[in-house]
Amino acid sequence: MTSLQRFHGTWGASFLCLVLPIASPAAEPAAAAFAESARRAGFRVLEGERLVLATDRPARAGDGVSELPGVFDQAFRVWCDHYGLAADSLPDWRARGCLIVDRERFRAAGLLPAEVPDFTNGFCLNDRFWLLDQSNPAYRRHLVLHEGVHAFTLTVRSLATPPWYTEGIAEYLATHRLEHAVDGPPRFVSTPLPDRAADVEQLGRIERLQRLHAAGESPAFDAVLAATTAGHGAVSAYAANWAVVAMLARHPRYAPSFAKLERGPLDAAFTERLAESDGWDEAGASRDFDAFTGEVEYGFDFARSAIDWAPGRPLMAKTQLQVEAARGWQNSGLVLAAGRRYALVATGRVVLGTVAGGEAGEPTTLESEPRGISLRWYRGRPIGRLLAAQWIERPQAGRPRFEIVAEGGDAAFTAALDGPLYLKINESPGQLADNQGALTVVIERD
Repeated sequence: MTSLQRFHGTWGASFLCLVLPIASPAAEPAAAAFAESARRAGFRVLEGERLVLATDRPARAGDGVSELPGVFDQAFRVWCDHYGLAADSLPDWRARGCLIVDRERFRAAGLLPAEVPDFTNGFCLNDRFWLLDQSNPAYRRHLVLHEGVHAFTLTVRSLATPPWYTEGIAEYLATHRLEHAVDGPPRFVSTPLPDRAADVEQLGRIERLQRLHAAGESPAFDAVLAATTAGHGAVSAYAANWAVVAMLARHPRYAPSFAKLERGPLDAAFTERLAESDGWDEAGASRDFDAFTGEVEYGFDFARSAIDWAPGRPLMAKTQLQVEAARGWQNSGLVLAAGRRYALVATGRVVLGTVAGGEAGEPTTLESEPRGISLRWYRGRPIGRLLAAQWIERPQAGRPRFEIVAEGGDAAFTAALDGPLYLKINESPGQLADNQGALTVVIERD
């Protein structure tokens, strides 16, 4: 029988392997039989509606292990919703997992078959998965859910997609935070685009993409889609896979078609069908992906950061524009000429949300003029500062990116190339929603 298997290494080096056909463990026990076998072997068994988890980890207060089946049950409903399925239509679906401290105990009990290859973190085969215990509760929980997504998509959706989707969707649907109630179980909150680092301890995807961008080594969209299993050997690949799925699922230009695509077959031709979907523009998607990975942040707001790539018209006379504080890069509609000098003057005041610590405990409203305010900085510049840039499609090194050509309220600058001018207020793409107002910008030839 051909089996699609998932093999995960350390957090710094995670692997996906599509292997040759192997024999599935003979007469796989049903969930109840699996639980009974585990108990007879002396393992601790934790059961939920959708997961039976056997472990040799001793019970420890506050480690979160006992909560895993309940969290898994809640996540299962999110996975069903993602694919437009009613959870109640799958009454018998249940995954079987092993959380392992000592592999040999599981092998001796027949719960870690010889057909399962040696793994560093986790491995999934159909509706069964195995993972080594982790010191960090948040990462342990994420890994259980990541393997759970694999089990779900393999068995419920007959998944056989290329690596970018196989691993990207597992990361996307496993990412979450827990909300703890005073008198009840924790609540699973799906956060495919996490709002803050504290919610996803040790996950590191966003930080890895930021480091790759800073080093000029950001992943290319077409390379991620074309990668084979042999090319997946580092967390950078997992970050890139997650980024592709996140963009296609959340960007307003791609989300409707991608959701429709995901409701269809999840087979080896998935990438080809993506390219054939309504309105697909691979060059545009590649540009949007470069813009996303160049600006990626916690809570990234795709709707407010979507970029208009229209070619625009040449700047022939003094022109006045409005630059909204609650949006990312905004196309001025004006095309500059390479090497020509221009002058920019900005005026006005915008609101950049609030900060705690005002009088009588009330939050203080942050206001900024075009020069920005040094109370808080973002990527080396005061927040609120007006930035002007051009998109460099063919840089000498690294991926296409925005290059800032001017900033502040009064600047003279030289155009880097023949192309549109883009403007924005310096602010994290994850903190645009509470911004208000706009700056007035006047641009003319110098």
